[in-house]
Amino acid sequence: MRGYFSSSIGAPSVGLTCAAVLALPLTLPATAAPAPTAPTAPTAAPAPTAPTAAPAPTAAAARPAPAARPAPAARPAPTADGATTVGRPTDAAVPGGTQSLPLVPLTRDRVLGSVSEQGVHRRDVRHFSLVGVVWDNPGTELHGQVQVRTRSAATGKWSGWQDVETHNADHGADPGSAESTSGRVRGATAPLWVGDSDAVELRVRADAAPATGDGRTGGSPSPLPSGLRLELIDPGTEPPRQLSPADASRTHVDLDDAEAGASAANTDLVPLGAAEIPSLSKKDTEREALALRGAPRPGAEHAQPYVGPRPRIVTRHGWGADEKLRERGFVYTKSVKAAFVHHTASGNNYKCAQAPSVIRGIYRYHVKSMGWRDIGYNFLVDKCGTIYEGRAGGVTKAVLGAHTLGFNSDSMGIAAIGTFNSSKPTASAVTAVAKLTAWKLGLFGADPKGKTYLKSGGGNLYPKGKNVRLNVISGHRDGYATDCPGKHLYSKLGSARSAAARYQGR
Repeated sequence: MRGYFSSSIGAPSVGLTCAAVLALPLTLPATAAPAPTAPTAPTAAPAPTAPTAAPAPTAAAARPAPAARPAPAARPAPTADGATTVGRPTDAAVPGGTQSLPLVPLTRDRVLGSVSEQGVHRRDVRHFSLVGVVWDNPGTELHGQVQVRTRSAATGKWSGWQDVETHNADHGADPGSAESTSGRVRGATAPLWVGDSDAVELRVRADAAPATGDGRTGGSPSPLPSGLRLELIDPGTEPPRQLSPADASRTHVDLDDAEAGASAANTDLVPLGAAEIPSLSKKDTEREALALRGAPRPGAEHAQPYVGPRPRIVTRHGWGADEKLRERGFVYTKSVKAAFVHHTASGNNYKCAQAPSVIRGIYRYHVKSMGWRDIGYNFLVDKCGTIYEGRAGGVTKAVLGAHTLGFNSDSMGIAAIGTFNSSKPTASAVTAVAKLTAWKLGLFGADPKGKTYLKSGGGNLYPKGKNVRLNVISGHRDGYATDCPGKHLYSKLGSARSAAARYQGR
């Protein structure tokens, strides 16, 4: 899903800065950062005065064979002087994991060498909580039905068959970008949250192709993509105890380079290692916005910006992101002119306390299963209205995401956790979208009720290079032929625009 915001503030051109820099300026980056380089072996973090692109991780996630679930990672423990260590112990295993199971034929029917029904027979596996299906070519669409059933690790009962959303090509990096041409990207379904499970069964059935030119079905099934695999994601243990910024400033911080780099991107707002960015009053937010914008235009020295109060945001450290998974370094665009509103299509069967686990699962799926450099969304919102930092690089900055294929530049992606084709989003989630857009787009001078132009990077609605006029807050379907963010969330965008404008004081 997507949404758009117009903007008058300038920001750096697309570039990459080192994730290990431990102090970032209050103002938006003023110069282009170096372009990403090909993956190499890890090197020492550069000095803060000369940021460079850091190496990318290896292409594929380890896919261990089913075994007993590993013991949970150790919780933070007091240090010798009694301070609490923030972060995971350096000798702890990487939390979570991915099991990747190749699909096998379920029928003998073949179409152009492809079996029309594939799947995974019922089998016991290691614990997992999120599923998805991937295949070799990201440019190939899966025309068919994907269904999964799982066994609860808590009760031992099997679920009914659940549909997995197959139309996921509309999410991703823009065509021709370094992220999309890395050679690691795969085609994929949307992820589905199924809760703690220890057994699985999957079936993928190809759609029947039209028998005649009038569109009626009845012909041979469409070929399924090659290299189909079932991905079972264990999001790992819960993150450390949530610390307020005040707690973090009095606490010994023990973060590795990758964690420190992601956390340092927000040190213009909170101390290193903070688990959340607190809310601010409108007056304090206006002061912050003026500082981020730099020197005012002549004659506007006393003008107050139209910006909503800063909402509370759970940081990546707060939701337990394993920073070793993503590519190091950050990529920025010039501005944030628009916001695209999405749904994750991962289902609504989660508790708000589980939202960090859902996000860690989506993050691992995006990076290790789909081959992206980081989680695709810039922000996520759960059903209780909690806002979470998404792709690393700083919540106040114009971080390039992979949320709306063709329109990632100069925009941000906000994903409501859930599926809203037949279910309505909560009022808390819609309010959170309004508050977040009022603040973030206000930093860049965008009117939530306005229109803006974005240049298409290529997609199925607009050719590459076309300037497209869109709402500053748009749904994903406005820039790509998709049903995202679901009809019920899409229908709430009008009220979100009006509320965001009120929060800005318009």
